[in-house]
Amino acid sequence: MPYFDYTGYDAKGKSTKGTIDAVSSIQAVDALTERGIIVVDVKLAEEKKTGAKIRLLPLEQHIFFCRSLASYLKSGLQLADALRIMSRQAHDKAMKPVMEKLLSEVEGGRKFHTALAETGAFRESLWRVAESGEQSGTLISVLNEAADEFKLEDDLRRKIRGAMTYPIVMAVVGVGVVSFMLTYVVPKISELFEDMHQTLPLPTRILISLSNFLSSYGLWMLLALLIFIVWVKRSGRSIQMPFMKGITGQLNLALVMSHLSTLLKSGIPLVQALKMASSMDVQKQRWLDAAEMVKAGHRFDKALEKIGMPEETVAVVRVGEMGGDLSGALENVSEQSREIAQGRMERLSTLMEPIMVLALGFTVGFIVLAILTPVFNLAGIVR
Repeated sequence: MPYFDYTGYDAKGKSTKGTIDAVSSIQAVDALTERGIIVVDVKLAEEKKTGAKIRLLPLEQHIFFCRSLASYLKSGLQLADALRIMSRQAHDKAMKPVMEKLLSEVEGGRKFHTALAETGAFRESLWRVAESGEQSGTLISVLNEAADEFKLEDDLRRKIRGAMTYPIVMAVVGVGVVSFMLTYVVPKISELFEDMHQTLPLPTRILISLSNFLSSYGLWMLLALLIFIVWVKRSGRSIQMPFMKGITGQLNLALVMSHLSTLLKSGIPLVQALKMASSMDVQKQRWLDAAEMVKAGHRFDKALEKIGMPEETVAVVRVGEMGGDLSGALENVSEQSREIAQGRMERLSTLMEPIMVLALGFTVGFIVLAILTPVFNLAGIVR
């Protein structure tokens, strides 16, 4: 039986926290309520989720899992039968052991959402909405909504990578060309200039200094860059390009709002939904702060205003909250943010190509000028 960490208040109003074993989070809340504890938050205990270390499945496999399972269940198959078929069809090294473990747990009498949580391979948002779907008898529609949500997140990530591909490729090519010229071509020509015993033009002196610096420290700089890249990947951090800040901000807002809408439609309370959706934003803490404010009794629109959300976003959320359609308002905010981000990405991709070409052309032109200027001066002296 899984364990759940909880926080809340006892009958005397004193803050309390601890761990309880239960089949699901809902049963954990019921058990704690019987003890006279007012539950504020409950989540699956990290150390008890799974015995074997299984990595979180990527978004593509989350989408495939939800779509496939929903399709099998819609056709009339029982849950165990559907999972058995999917387990046999799974050939991916990461997916197959997860499906086998999931099938074993369900056949052993576990609730579906509990089995999802205990595998450790699925996002908390999936097994949370699956729990809601099981309780309400809408598991098929919940799985389809989760698949749509994961597809949206995957599409947004692909758009960001697509917008970044061209400038990164151009930058790598430009750095490669310039580095080759500075480390191989310029040193050979600088030997000729040294034999001239003439005062070299300023661009040539700058070029030779850069060449000497790169020849002396180039390998160390490359090694430092590789170490930095490995550190970034292992620490889970992301490198934010200045010109992408506004775009990624809008995409993150679209993703969080869309996910919040789906969670609220599935019956997840707003405070819990905010904590679950916060992991989709680089600035995770602001959503956790909003959750704490809502828990303290503030309206959601006021919480958004305090964490610095745009005025237009707060206005739409306020109307939806006052009108009893908060999930619909959040979905509208998500669509608006996606449209804004899409327009900015299109403008960025249109401007990026000529900017990168000009930058590369200017750099190569400077190198050529620095090399040819003393050559022309030498020709004048010879005449």
